[in-house]
Amino acid sequence: MGLQENKIAIISPSQNAYSETFIQAHKNHLSGKVYYYFGSIANLNLEGEGILLKGAKKIYGKFLNLLLKKKFYSEKKALLNSWKKKGINLLFFEYGTTAGLFIDVIKESKIPLIVHFHGYDASMYSTIKEFEKQYAQIFDYATYIVVVSEVMKEKLLELGCPRDKLVKNIYGPNNLFLDCQPNFSKQQFISVGRFTNKKAPYYTLLAFKEVLSEFPEAKLIMGGDGNLLETCENICKYYQLENSVFFDGIITPEKYKQYLTESLAFVQHSIIAKNGDMEGTPLAILESSAAGLPVIASRHAGISEVITDKKTGLLFEEHDVKKMAEHMKTILRDKEYAISLGLRGKENIRTYFSMKKHIDTLDRLILKAIQS
Repeated sequence: MGLQENKIAIISPSQNAYSETFIQAHKNHLSGKVYYYFGSIANLNLEGEGILLKGAKKIYGKFLNLLLKKKFYSEKKALLNSWKKKGINLLFFEYGTTAGLFIDVIKESKIPLIVHFHGYDASMYSTIKEFEKQYAQIFDYATYIVVVSEVMKEKLLELGCPRDKLVKNIYGPNNLFLDCQPNFSKQQFISVGRFTNKKAPYYTLLAFKEVLSEFPEAKLIMGGDGNLLETCENICKYYQLENSVFFDGIITPEKYKQYLTESLAFVQHSIIAKNGDMEGTPLAILESSAAGLPVIASRHAGISEVITDKKTGLLFEEHDVKKMAEHMKTILRDKEYAISLGLRGKENIRTYFSMKKHIDTLDRLILKAIQS
């Protein structure tokens, strides 16, 4: 069976989430015909066609659910019927938790399954406890389980995933970042990501506060949103950093590229959150390194698999704010050093972590799963 015959159903919890560009890459670049399903079980949509169960069918579905005493029976049946109607021959679930919610439908479909884990779904304590039974069924049924770091791979092995089903495949950044040519024109650092506990944006602020004592003209751009944004804004007010730190909300890839062009380095201080939540391999780090900027980041999850200390960036241990600040000062003192780190980083991404490599690996897995 050739790639042109692939009919792939991608199922994700939300549509076009700004922080989940890797899902959009799968939707847009996998070989074959891709059908993109998204949303909650109660309101699952097929892109281009709308909600699967609506109008009179939805009303009847609710009645049937009550009659049979089976929660979401009608909604799941509608999904199964959609797969059959479209001739789907491969299920590709984004996040282990999403697959866990639909594992009964997946097994009933008898369609080959690939599940792509991304981060919290393999690390957060409450999530692992909640989906323990479903994960066991996923590991048994799936042809392949895809992870994005060695740490994530080890965690799923501990949970009982067979080693021969696990495939590590680190994300590939959009090629537009490889086209970026930074000019290092400003004393500026860029940080992009959700304001969440595992990204510890407050540590980045505290490190930058130390930088300002020696380099008062330096600037920090922080893009993204999240439940810690207001906390970080208040920290800036308290330390009177408003003229040096700028919160720019959710930024487009094009605007991000502009920031990368003029900045000295990308900075991120990821940590293992108290609830166990951790990164996979942050795509923003891959993108910034692809653009040719040095990366200053913590040794967390998959970061050290793509950034080599003192070769393509500068790394530090989680919670070490002082070392993070020292690395930022090093870049400010020596722009030529920053340029050399960035150039090696760009070549590293182009050679080992390209979008093509990432997608080609998934295409091979899909073909094997369909033919098995």
